[in-house]
Amino acid sequence: MKTTLVFLALWFSLIAYVQAEPQTFSSTDNRTNLIELYTSEGCSSCPPVDRWLSKFKNDDRLWKEFIPVAFHVDYWNYIGWKDRFSEAQYGQRQRKYAAGSNLSAVYTPGVILNGKEWRSLQNKRALNLDESSIVGKLNVGVEGDQVMATFLTSKKNNPAYLNVAVLGFDLITTVEAGENHGRKLAHDFVVLGYQRTAMETSEKGYLLTTKLPMKIEPASKTGLATWIDYGNDLTPVQATGGWLAVAE
Repeated sequence: MKTTLVFLALWFSLIAYVQAEPQTFSSTDNRTNLIELYTSEGCSSCPPVDRWLSKFKNDDRLWKEFIPVAFHVDYWNYIGWKDRFSEAQYGQRQRKYAAGSNLSAVYTPGVILNGKEWRSLQNKRALNLDESSIVGKLNVGVEGDQVMATFLTSKKNNPAYLNVAVLGFDLITTVEAGENHGRKLAHDFVVLGYQRTAMETSEKGYLLTTKLPMKIEPASKTGLATWIDYGNDLTPVQATGGWLAVAE
């Protein structure tokens, strides 16, 4: 019965954002910074960093100067608590960063800023955002379950990929086992659905029409994060996103 109720909640949530009005998201030519948090509900040192990320919900720079995303990894699931937001591909993404020398080790909580390891959180330093790089303009339209994207740039570096992530907010979990046993955890910017797709070249840059990745969990409040990278290099080049409208 519980499984059926969860499925119905997910189904109606999916219908809601499929029926929402068309939306557009655009960056400027200047780089929009991408903050990636690798976290887990099975990690006792993760909740403080999750709370740090949640503070960006009310930051005036959100979606314009930076976009945070929280990838919940699956490699701590074996120690007693399975993170419902975790996916094997998220841990694999983090390992790929480490294999490319952009990350010293695979661990949680781990923060990657614009493709490079960022450990200044331990020293309570401000984010060192890139505010000057001119990289090109990313335009993204969402209509129903369709995503239409163009990346206008003179700096072509084939192949280009579009990353699309559906983000969940105001998500609460009561952990019943593992290192966080007994804690009630609050999550924001959680990646609920993710895909990376090769773009087509065009006269002025790149373009792509694809579909929104399906959410692995229902959420009453959702956002969209999209970003560009090249080839086997996961370093984000440009990003845009915003709140996803949900049909009433």
